[in-house]
Amino acid sequence: MRFLKKLTPPHKWKLPVMLVSAIFTGLFLFTVYISNAPSYLGDKPETCVNCNIMAPQYTTWFHSSHREKTHCNDCHVPHNNVFNKYYFKAKDGLRHATMFTLRLEPQVIFIHEAGREVVHRNCIRCHGELLTDSRLLGYTRSAHEFRMERKCWECHRETPHGRVNSLSSVPFARVPLPGSVVPEWMDGLLIRNNK
Repeated sequence: MRFLKKLTPPHKWKLPVMLVSAIFTGLFLFTVYISNAPSYLGDKPETCVNCNIMAPQYTTWFHSSHREKTHCNDCHVPHNNVFNKYYFKAKDGLRHATMFTLRLEPQVIFIHEAGREVVHRNCIRCHGELLTDSRLLGYTRSAHEFRMERKCWECHRETPHGRVNSLSSVPFARVPLPGSVVPEWMDGLLIRNNK
């Protein structure tokens, strides 16, 4: 009880503290709403185009054979346990959001080193039998070691994103646009007031 008394502001400060707390809570909730933050907890590929810079990657995936079986998180997020999955999503997402907010995104997007390892492990997780199938391997042990030491995209460079070289590589790509962040009731108000 004493601990709570120490945290309670003096009587004359209660109203200003409540107002400032309400303002910051409102700003936080507005930021969560406007950024569409809850969508990042799921696995929908459309979430990746919340940042329009990812439109070429979304489009090339959408037109690849991987679209039928996988989504972005199947390849780009670790699957060894649920905690690691969401930790990696949060860490990578915050890095992406910071770069996008501060306008630091490059013209040509390259995967980060931590992401490369995750993608490589996920390729092997889904296609591991291709590395050990004796009908697909050469007759020597060195062929198997050769396949295990290299990254998958050294040979499969265009899987699944094709030749995505820059933001202009798929200029007429159709991507799902994020919905309006203006609530319907407010949108109706704005239209009536402009007439």
